[in-house]
Amino acid sequence: MQSAAGEPVELEPGVVRVIAPNPSPMTLWGTNSYLLGESDLALIDPGPDDPAHAEALLAALKPGQRISHILCTHSHLDHSPLAARLSARTGAKVHAFGTHLDGRRPVMEALARSGLAGGGEGIDAGFAPDIRLAHGAVVSGSGWRLTALHTPGHIANHLSFALDGPEGEAVFTGDHVMGWSSSLISPPDGDVTAFMASLALLTARDSRIYYPGHGAPVEAPADRLAWLAAHRRQREAQVLKALAAGPGTPAELTARVYTDVAPALIPAATRNMLAQLVALVETAQVTATPTLSATATYALA
Repeated sequence: MQSAAGEPVELEPGVVRVIAPNPSPMTLWGTNSYLLGESDLALIDPGPDDPAHAEALLAALKPGQRISHILCTHSHLDHSPLAARLSARTGAKVHAFGTHLDGRRPVMEALARSGLAGGGEGIDAGFAPDIRLAHGAVVSGSGWRLTALHTPGHIANHLSFALDGPEGEAVFTGDHVMGWSSSLISPPDGDVTAFMASLALLTARDSRIYYPGHGAPVEAPADRLAWLAAHRRQREAQVLKALAAGPGTPAELTARVYTDVAPALIPAATRNMLAQLVALVETAQVTATPTLSATATYALA
């Protein structure tokens, strides 16, 4: 269901997708921006700060429509930077969980204080919403009603948005659940333990369809959630098996486990490995020497 960048496509009544012109190995065909509603519209994930994408979103509006609310699933450079430009153009307030520093668990706060920075996934460090949305907060307009779901894991301030509809619930899942790829989890912003809890939160909901931040709609949400959880458990088992062969740093363990990954994606795989190791240290299955870090040596407890 790919379309050209900038081309508005109605996915269902009241849900229009416009793809940003930022394709890459990490974004597939580009960021999906969504316009919801009838007259006063919600814009979910405005995307990168690209003037051409801003014009495409405004051109997608029909006569009598305006953007009244801007919502960001999270503050990565491919999702949130255009919010400020469009807010200035439209007067719409920007809604999100918070800045990229909000929502971290204490173990990730400690890693950040130790000097661990993100792994190049592109934090929008200047992002700050006008209106902060806690888990369960409701935002509504003409023809739409969204419930904010705090779904950390990919990044601590990640929200998904559940849309009420006559045929059942649709959820805009950002980078938490995508059909073409699993999420990058890169500490201290990414957190495997939080990611698994967020999968469980979504599993408890009876959702009809997911609209992700990249790629096609996920038409069998329960199946995808089960696959993602099983994938993470499989990776955990692979890491433990690799450690059974001997201690190693995250980079060394990545080389043992991610044998089928393209060289360009090895840095991202190494960040995923670190995230898995942090979770295993937390459950006392693995030790880190001299201390929990990106360069520590990890061993079975």
